[in-house]
Parts: sequence; structure tokens; C-alpha cells
Amino acid sequence: MRSDAAELVCYFLPLGDEEIDMNSLLGKEITMKHNGVINCINCGKKTNKSYSQGFCYNCFLTAPEADESVIRPELSKAHLGIARDMEWAKEHDLIDHFVYLSITSDLKVGVTRHTQIPTRWIDQGATQAIKLARTPNRHIAGVIEVFLKKFVADKTQWQAMLKGNINLDIDLFAEKSKLTERLPGELRKYAEPDNSISTFTYPLLSKIEKVNSVSFDSTPEIGGRLTGIKGQYLIFDDERVLNIRKHNGYYIDFETRV
Repeated sequence: MRSDAAELVCYFLPLGDEEIDMNSLLGKEITMKHNGVINCINCGKKTNKSYSQGFCYNCFLTAPEADESVIRPELSKAHLGIARDMEWAKEHDLIDHFVYLSITSDLKVGVTRHTQIPTRWIDQGATQAIKLARTPNRHIAGVIEVFLKKFVADKTQWQAMLKGNINLDIDLFAEKSKLTERLPGELRKYAEPDNSISTFTYPLLSKIEKVNSVSFDSTPEIGGRLTGIKGQYLIFDDERVLNIRKHNGYYIDFETRV
């Protein structure tokens, strides 16, 4: 889903050449039916199984978008002239990256391209976020993240995030200051002077107590009354949740009822 950062995060679901305003469907019944067709988001070919959120097996092994450094930025070697596709790497790895702190349920550290702020934070369901360091390439950002993982988690506890179990005692500015001081000198020089804190509010009609994750792989038809959207998850009134990002490339029929 595409998102727009506003006073209330706005979500849009691309289907074919159109986009559905998902916020306008809150409180309404929706049904999504997967017809069994999955197309690779890179080459477009039909695939029996989706790898790494949308790739066929061949593209999973060869496409630069599916390289391991996408998940583990410290593994990027583009600064050494080594990449699956150097032209792609010049536009995606050899550009400014931010190391950031965010609050999803608890404090976490992460890395993203400068062009992906605030989209990356919204995709993770962050309620607050602050930039900690700015680096000239993905590799250095990854090295900083690996160092900081000694002191703070790098994973989103997605179930707690969806339940709204958020640690409200976290002071992002104080955490940034403390962690920046822990960085060795060669990494501390990348510290970001901007201390502004971004805050996000998500379209949620109610709080859920139990998370029941569903997938088109096991349930071809998924629907119910839409009661919330957070991160890349649709939340239904029976506390089922659907990770939209996981189903990139899946063909679905979409219906709404008042």
C-alpha cells in the first residue's frame, strides 16, 4: 500500500491502474478474493510461489531489489564496485542513507534511504521516529546499525505494534544522545544534527486484543468489516490481520459493501 503522511496517515491500495482510498472504507465490509495467479513484481512472469515479498525464484537470486543487502545493509559492497547491478546500486545504495530510531511498540534502530522517509517509518507502524545518523552510502549506515544493535533491537514486534502495546516512557531525543555517544569516533562523525521527532497517527476504529494473521496462500478469500490500517496491515473486526506487503504480485478481486 502507498501511504501519505498527514495528520492521519492515509493509505491507498494499488489494483491494476487504479488506487483504492482505503481510509474511506473504514467501518465498511470488504472482500478480497485471490484467483491463484501470482506474478513476479520484477520480471512479470507467473510464479507458483512468491519469494521475498513478490519475486519469482530466479529474480530472488538475481534482481538487485532482492539482494541480501536490502535486509542487511552492512553487506552492501556497492562502494567497492560490487553489486548485482551497479547502475541500480548507484541510485539506491550509493546515496545518502539515514540510521534512525523509532517507536513501534518499543525502541528500535533501522536504516533507510533518504528518499524513503517517512514512508519507511509508516510501513513499520512507527508512532514516533528520529534521525540518528546520515551516511553517504548504504554500507556505512549498516555498519552503524550493527554496532547499535548491541544496545537496542532492530526488529519490529509486529503483534505488539498492532495491539497498540507501546512503551510511552521512551524519550527519543535522550535515546539518540545516549546512543550517539556510544558510537566510535569514525562512526560518530556521521551523527545527524536534526533532532526533530516525527509523529504518526493511524486510521484505527478500535483496539485489538488478539492478533490472528491470515494469508491468501491458505485463505483465498479474506474479508470482513475493516476496522483499522497500521504499517502494511489491514485489520478486520474479528481481529484477523492481513499483511498487504507480503502479497505483492498477487491478483485479487476487490469488493466493498456498505
